Amino acid sequence: MRKKSSTSSKSKNEVIKDENYKFTEFEEEKKSCIIDWEVRPGGLLVQKRVGISAEENYVAGPMIKIKVSYDSCYHDVVVPAESTFGNLKKILCDTTGLHPNVQRLLFQGKEKDENECLHISGVKDMSKVILMEDPASKELKKIQDTSISSEAIARVRVEVDKLSHRVVAIEEAVQRGTKVEDREFVVLTELFMIQLLTLDSIEAEGEAKTQRRKEVHRIQSFVDMIDNFKARSSSIARNCIGTISMVNTKWEMFDSGIGSLNAPSQSTKITQEWEVFD
Repeated sequence: MRKKSSTSSKSKNEVIKDENYKFTEFEEEKKSCIIDWEVRPGGLLVQKRVGISAEENYVAGPMIKIKVSYDSCYHDVVVPAESTFGNLKKILCDTTGLHPNVQRLLFQGKEKDENECLHISGVKDMSKVILMEDPASKELKKIQDTSISSEAIARVRVEVDKLSHRVVAIEEAVQRGTKVEDREFVVLTELFMIQLLTLDSIEAEGEAKTQRRKEVHRIQSFVDMIDNFKARSSSIARNCIGTISMVNTKWEMFDSGIGSLNAPSQSTKITQEWEVFD
């Protein structure tokens, strides 16, 4: 009897476990049947799609092509018809290089908020949208570019100041009448030309452009001075050569004899008279 009671008790436990398993399985199936809903643009309630990101789920739908005008150019952009202007800005960021925060989108003469939907605003296939850069951001960028250009010009100015000391040294040598090697003129001119090319590569506007122009004129004046000093140094060298090759000949003057232009004076006198015969 004890053995039979044990078997009966075991079977009862197995039944309870089996019922618990079925209940758990039922709960899982019940949970899997729960549908997630979302509100699509326009107020349409639809089932939320599983397996895609929120961004992809949000912009899913038919595709349209939009002509975006920016900086005298047109860009053809393909976007989902039910996406927002914010989605369009993200796509235009890759196309134009403008950050979405500095973009302003205008459709039919009105600026659109990034949360507005394209299809609700009336944007259709081949519609035209105007893209503009935010004026405040554009002005800030201009100030930053001017600052960068001014710093680059300042670095060139420092190098030109260093080279100007060598020009002064050459000027002092030429004024003393000292010959300067031609190589010094050539090297110094090339160094100034390098700085001139550096200035030419700097993009500048406004005040920075004025600074660049002044520095260009300054370099050109130094190059002209070097050419002038080179010509004067060459003249000094020619004068030195002429002085060395010049020979001053002095003639010694004698009273008479060899080398004298005057005939010797008559030093004898006739003391006798000679008789002349017929």
